[in-house]
Amino acid sequence: MNRGKVRDIYDLGDSLLIVASDRISAFDVVLPDGIPGKGAVLTQLSTFWFQWLSEYEDILWNHFISADVTDFPPSCHRHHAVLEGRSMLVRKAAPLPVECIVRGYLSGSGWTDYQRTGELCGQALPKGLVESQKLPEPLFTPSTKAEQGAHDMNISFVKMESLIGTDMAKLVREVSLKIYQRAAEYALSKGVIIADTKLEFGLDPASGQPLVIDEVLTPDSSRFWPRSEYAPGCGQPSFDKQFVRDYLISIKWDKRPPAPHLPADVIRQTSERYREAYRLLADSRV
Repeated sequence: MNRGKVRDIYDLGDSLLIVASDRISAFDVVLPDGIPGKGAVLTQLSTFWFQWLSEYEDILWNHFISADVTDFPPSCHRHHAVLEGRSMLVRKAAPLPVECIVRGYLSGSGWTDYQRTGELCGQALPKGLVESQKLPEPLFTPSTKAEQGAHDMNISFVKMESLIGTDMAKLVREVSLKIYQRAAEYALSKGVIIADTKLEFGLDPASGQPLVIDEVLTPDSSRFWPRSEYAPGCGQPSFDKQFVRDYLISIKWDKRPPAPHLPADVIRQTSERYREAYRLLADSRV
């Protein structure tokens, strides 16, 4: 078993079983308190998006097989109660050593970077933009893939090419932008702004072809804002873990382990935000 910040991954031979816990991380540190229902939201929203994206022929194949425990190998069936709703059976893939981030709005570390340099991850932007403003066009801003407890670092596209090759870098950049642009348009019709998102890719061991892997367009990998409350010029209310980040910033935590405990009210409101994101985007409840 491989235990990540949020997910536990089990090797089943020809496939992997990914189980999403209720753990939550912020600033690359796992917090001591979980968020009730979070693992189910992550799994079921990723399932929704993987199936949604598979309808586009010009989007890469993804690693999703099934989220129905009855489709899992027989050895998993006795754990049905634990796995139901929070686990996915996926194809194996060798992860690329980069994270593919697409930013459509100026927020978070991107806003901080712009205030300091007038750029976003080394890419020049017009002067006079305000916090949370929609960018002239979505930007692809890759980063390193840090080990648990370490911080991801923004890298240039040239550096990304040196890590995974020019052709592969161009392909995953193109696919990342397509995924973001199409998902953002769909989400907007559901009352949700996707301000930015992080995607991951891996190589199929048999064919060497890239796949979309891990999670996709969830509150852990994306910044979701309610469209009805959007007002550029300040931080936005969100459906993701930004609520937790804001709390941690307010208490001036130094972003190093051990992380502080979260108040009960922060836990409850974060859980509600995750569930609301799923309800709006997938027209369902969890």
